Amino acid sequence: MSDEGIEAERHGATVPAGRLTARQERRGTTVLVALAGELDLDTLAPADEALGQALATGPARVVVDLAEVSFCDSSGLNLLLRTRLAAQEAEVELRLAAAPDGQFGRLLELTGAGAVFSLHASLPDALADA
Repeated sequence: MSDEGIEAERHGATVPAGRLTARQERRGTTVLVALAGELDLDTLAPADEALGQALATGPARVVVDLAEVSFCDSSGLNLLLRTRLAAQEAEVELRLAAAPDGQFGRLLELTGAGAVFSLHASLPDALADA
């Protein structure tokens, strides 16, 4: 673990990194990873660690809550794309929740990456059973 570490909580973990926080929470067979702040090259490590840990627990589904992500650059998008591939290999369903309509939504639109993700308008929608 990094020096920033993981603050273990009873129902999840939080990884602080200045401008980004990543919180994990297990909900039955789903692991929720809530990202908040700026997801860019400087803050990538905690998000990468949280997503990797979520997949390593062997859930049926990982939901990434993006409602509080204020900015995402190409390195953040690449992390989500790599996570998508790792989830496919592990036969884990990956859903993105509350993808903002602002800058991040525009990034998904410009790159066409929105077409490869399971996008949901809200966290409750993403957590709902298929």
